[in-house]
Amino acid sequence: MPAYRPRDAEHTLLYAVVRDHLDNFLREASARVGGDRVPEFIEREFRGFLTCGVLAHGFARFRCEGCALDRFVPFSCKGRGFCPACGGRRMTERAAHLVDEVLPWVPVRQWVLTMPYRLRYLLAWNHRLTRAVLGAYVRCLLDFYRRRARERGIRNGRTGALTAIQRFGSGLNLNVHFHTLVLDGVFSEGCAGALEFHPAPPPTDEEVARVLAAVRRRVGRLLARCGLEPGDDGAGPADRFADESPTLAGMASASVRGRIALGARAGASVRRLGRGREMWTAGSRGPRQAQLDGFDLHANVWVPGQDRARLERLCRYLLRPPLAQERLRRRADGRVLVGLRKPWRDGTTHLFLEPIELLERLAALTPRPEVHLLLYHGVLAPHAGWRREIVGFGTPPRPNEEAAAPLSGTARPGPPRYRSWAALMRRAFGLDVLACPRCGGRLRLIAILEEPAVVAKILAHLDRSSSADPPGPAPPAERAAGAPSA
Repeated sequence: MPAYRPRDAEHTLLYAVVRDHLDNFLREASARVGGDRVPEFIEREFRGFLTCGVLAHGFARFRCEGCALDRFVPFSCKGRGFCPACGGRRMTERAAHLVDEVLPWVPVRQWVLTMPYRLRYLLAWNHRLTRAVLGAYVRCLLDFYRRRARERGIRNGRTGALTAIQRFGSGLNLNVHFHTLVLDGVFSEGCAGALEFHPAPPPTDEEVARVLAAVRRRVGRLLARCGLEPGDDGAGPADRFADESPTLAGMASASVRGRIALGARAGASVRRLGRGREMWTAGSRGPRQAQLDGFDLHANVWVPGQDRARLERLCRYLLRPPLAQERLRRRADGRVLVGLRKPWRDGTTHLFLEPIELLERLAALTPRPEVHLLLYHGVLAPHAGWRREIVGFGTPPRPNEEAAAPLSGTARPGPPRYRSWAALMRRAFGLDVLACPRCGGRLRLIAILEEPAVVAKILAHLDRSSSADPPGPAPPAERAAGAPSA
């Protein structure tokens, strides 16, 4: 798939920072903990990013059918960690899939669970523990909906949910937390065997607090069973993260606490710009929000069943990448300003990072390979008995369909759709990237070019630079780049 970029990657600030400081970052990381290197998947993520959106590493060639104008689209790295281009493409594609083919036309409520600092650190490496904590949390939510349904006389009611596991906070800090979209009500079988949906009333503040208390109890029991709670002698459990990857564990621990792990300022707090700490005031608990022992549960975001555009925006928010190019600015001294999406309670508007400090925070946010960050629960689970009927529930009939299913019916969806790069750009931004900017004709894919000698020759002939810095020696595993799809 072509890179999801509005301009060449070499011209972006993030690319320049990674290119100029990656080797220094790797050396500094190895020197900190007795020669231990960062894990291979971290280095592979950075090396792959240096090939993302760079014409010299291959591209797809498009040509206008009317005026023969050529357009080159570079390949993407398909990184899962911090690449804004690949993260943006993945966000748009998955949000479209959820809205079109997974979530039924019923109300949806977002529940967000954040956790104490120590638990964030444990979950950053141990995905099995992350799944266990998520399971305990989601069971509390599903039990809550079933119990409320029984109180209203609805027996055997079931609901479903999906969770996006986010690993980042607004300040590029490591913050593993859960964004869960719950079908805001329950399904039950009617007299004729057809499914019926029963919307739930909004939860009260007290009910949210009770759900959080149940989550806290279950997670506490889970940690105790896993030997992750302090013992009677006050000694903490063994740190398996530090045993397996001490360098990455140090960066993760510092990121969770808002501190620096590498460089001359190791151990210091991240520098901030804004109105200053003297402006801090304690924030009051918002509507449908509860806090307990470092846990925080929020459930005030709700989308009606017919507002699919708003639902897609919410899905994009859940699935967004940790960093957008527009948030970065470089100062004259080479240091980087990271803008916050909105000011913090103490007035902070920007973080002030050395280049190596930025790279260490990106490394801490990168997930391990082959871990799923989007999970389904209840009636939306892959093997749930009602899933096939529920994902099509309430879908309006398509035009020209002879048999129009009622909104309360159970229309069954077809096979998953393939969404091209151009279709996603049109859907997300309203841009027709296959329209020729010169004559308005259509651009058509005519070639996929990957051979380095051929690529260099074409770029030299067109006076386009082909001297992009090589990404350096890659780790043994191949990068996850691929040719664009026609």
